[in-house]
Amino acid sequence: MNLNFFLLWQGQLVSALGDVAYELALGFWILAVTGSTALMGSLMAASAIPRVVLSPFAGVWVDRINRKWILVFMDALRGAAVVFVGISALLGWIKVWMVFGAGIIIGFGAAFFYPAVSSIIPDLVQRDKTVRANSLVSMTQTGSNIAGSTAGGFLYAVLGAPLMFLINGVSYLISAFTEVFITVPKVHHPEGKKEFWQDMKDGLRFTWKIKGLRLLFIMAGFLNFFFFIGVVLILPLFQRNAALGPAKYGIVMAGMTAGMFMGMFFTAVVRIAPKRRFFYFSIGALAMSVFWALFPLWNNVILMIVLILAGGFFNSIVNVLINSVIQLTIPQNMRGKVMGFLSTLSQSLTPIAMAVGGVLGEFFPIKYIISFSFILIGILCIPLLFSKSLKEFICYDETIS
Repeated sequence: MNLNFFLLWQGQLVSALGDVAYELALGFWILAVTGSTALMGSLMAASAIPRVVLSPFAGVWVDRINRKWILVFMDALRGAAVVFVGISALLGWIKVWMVFGAGIIIGFGAAFFYPAVSSIIPDLVQRDKTVRANSLVSMTQTGSNIAGSTAGGFLYAVLGAPLMFLINGVSYLISAFTEVFITVPKVHHPEGKKEFWQDMKDGLRFTWKIKGLRLLFIMAGFLNFFFFIGVVLILPLFQRNAALGPAKYGIVMAGMTAGMFMGMFFTAVVRIAPKRRFFYFSIGALAMSVFWALFPLWNNVILMIVLILAGGFFNSIVNVLINSVIQLTIPQNMRGKVMGFLSTLSQSLTPIAMAVGGVLGEFFPIKYIISFSFILIGILCIPLLFSKSLKEFICYDETIS
C-alpha cells in the first residue's frame, strides 16, 4: 500500500489489541468487585448505546471537518479516559461510576472514529486496491480478537485489571500520535458547506434515492438481524447438549473466526474485477446461508467446524465487498453520512435480534431456530440478487462510467 495507509492500519492494530484486553479485564474486574452479571451487561451497553444513537449525527460531522483530526481527537479522548481509569485502579481510587463514564466516552469516540476510518480508506489507496485495503483493516480487527482473547486471560492473571486498563489507554494514545502524521485529502463540497440539519437530510435523501444503495442497506439489515438471532443461540446449543459442551463450543467458534479471517485474506490477495464483484457477492451470500444453516444439525464437532468455517469464509467476502462498494461509489462528501447510517442500521438491530433469539429459544428446539434463521437469510437475499439496480451498483466501475 503506502505510508499513509500503513499509519492508519498500525494505529488500528494497536488500539484493537488494547480494546480486546480492556474488555476482558473489565468483565473480570466487574464480576470480581460486584459479582453482578447484570451490571457487567449494563456496562457493555454503556459503550454500545452512544455508538448506535450518535452514528448518523457523527457521520455528518465526518463529512464536514478534517477527518484526520477526528481520528486523532477521538483516539486521544478515549485514551485519556481509559488511562484515568487505569491510574485510578492502580491507586485504589476507582469507582464503578468511573468505569461507566469511560464506557460512554469510548462509545462516543467510536461513533465518530469508525465512519471516519471507512471514509478515509478510499482516499489513502488506489481505487483498484480499496477491496484489499478493507480486507487488511478487517483482518487487523479479527486477528486482534483472536490474539487478545487467547492471551487476555493469561495477561489478567499476570498483570491484573489496573495494568490492563492502563495498557489499553496508552494504546489509544499511541494510535492518536501516529495518526497525526497521516496525510488525508481535504473533503470537497461542490455546493459549499450546508447547515447541519440540511446536510443530514441531504444525506438521507441521497442514500434513499439510489436504488442499488437502498437495496444494499436492506440486505445488510437482513443479514445482520437474522445472523444475530442464530449466533446468540449457539452457546445455549452447546450448553444444553451433553454431546457437545462448553469446551467444544470454544473450538467451534474458533473455527468460525478462522473462516472469517481466511475470507478476509482471500479478498486481500485476490483482485476481484468490478464486473465480477456481483458474482462473488451472490455466491458468498447464498453459500454463507447454506453452510451456517447446516452447521447446527449435527453433533459431530469436526463436521460442525468445517461448516461454520466455510460460512465464516463467505460471510467475510460479503462484508468486505459491501464496505468496499459503498466507499468506491459514494462521493467523498457523502461517505461519512452513508457509513454513519449503515452503522446505526446494523448495530441497532443487534440487541433486538438477540432478544428475539433468546425468547424463541425458550419455546422451540434451538438447533432448528439457528438453522431457520440462516435459511431465512438466503431466502430473503434471493429476490435482491436478481435486482438489476443492485448488480449495477455493486459492479460499478468508474473507469467505464
